[in-house]
Amino acid sequence: MSKRRVFTREFKVEAVALMSRHGLSFAEAARRLEIGQKLLRKWQRQFAAEGSKAFAAKAQPSALEEENRRLRSENDRLRMER
Repeated sequence: MSKRRVFTREFKVEAVALMSRHGLSFAEAARRLEIGQKLLRKWQRQFAAEGSKAFAAKAQPSALEEENRRLRSENDRLRMER
């Protein structure tokens, strides 16, 4: 089974910029980048809608959220032991 490819934010921004800078069609840009046209169109729509905030990485959980997750896990384990 093939692994799902993961693309960096920089790659996505450059892929969208490739079309506007060089005047390439979706098909030609997708072929050069070896990605699907649908994926490239999705990135283009997302970039148009969100601008510089597009493709932002998901935020890491805060220390409080992480502690809460750990305590819930410990609580579940202790309930099972009891």
